[in-house]
Amino acid sequence: MLLEGLETLCLLASEGTMAKVASRLYISQSAVSKRITQLEQRLGKRLIEPDGRQTRLTPQARELLARVAPSLAEMKGVLADSQTLTDQTPLPVACSETLLAGYLARFMHDYLGRDPHLALSTHHTPVILTRVRGGDALLGICAGRLPPGHGLCAELLLEEPFYLVGDDQEEAAQPDHQSALQATMTSTQLTEDDVSEGMQDKVCKILTMDLENPSNRYLRDPLAALGLVPAMELDSYLALIELAKAGIGPVLLPAGLLALVGDQGKRARALPGLARPLHLVYRPSSLKRARIQRLVEAIRAHFARVSQGQS
Repeated sequence: MLLEGLETLCLLASEGTMAKVASRLYISQSAVSKRITQLEQRLGKRLIEPDGRQTRLTPQARELLARVAPSLAEMKGVLADSQTLTDQTPLPVACSETLLAGYLARFMHDYLGRDPHLALSTHHTPVILTRVRGGDALLGICAGRLPPGHGLCAELLLEEPFYLVGDDQEEAAQPDHQSALQATMTSTQLTEDDVSEGMQDKVCKILTMDLENPSNRYLRDPLAALGLVPAMELDSYLALIELAKAGIGPVLLPAGLLALVGDQGKRARALPGLARPLHLVYRPSSLKRARIQRLVEAIRAHFARVSQGQS
């Protein structure tokens, strides 16, 4: 009961509303409220207070979580490692949405024929790491740089190259919206460190994913070195794909998504040296389970074939 209450409080700190926590835990909002109330009664202190449409943690609750959250995540992971994993038990796999769309859809279709009890969910990389550490997922497949000290086993599956879509240098005329996006900037609008030597005169504006995401932040300097500066940063690859299909660009996309933009993807321009790492992550004891080991081996083999196809 205490563990459930602390887990619910942790989720409330990140999600902000009872409804979102209920959705994450697959329970009702009243059950979420009951858990928090029981935890408050157990500890003898108030832990939450209303904040408009959201719920805010009290200073006592924030202090409590600062002390117990790391241990709570590790405890949940240990409990997940100790649970029996039969062939009929759901095996949760947390995955980057772009990897599922770009590389894993057909693989998962085939593998679910062998193991129909995989439970897939999609998240950004920081959430994937949190879910694997806490045992909410037994495997994670991530895109982008991993932070230091993540505490998991990580295998590099692929260095996925990036391309520019809609960067056709041969087109004589551009629609007005493209001209606006592809307008150049003088080097006086950037710091000296923003662009590499020899590229200060002209800088191309592009559409990219959110570069403030910790997993993508490393791309900002390499892009600047290539003379590419974000005009818009979107938190959705689906939106970037649709904009590219509509002829708005140039758009930065990883190789796995080029097929989703049709003919434009076939004309995409490669960006030498610019790539994002794709990792398989799991808790250190996970591979002791034969069912997880089989899935890991199948994923390794699949990405080995993908790598050969891209080389």
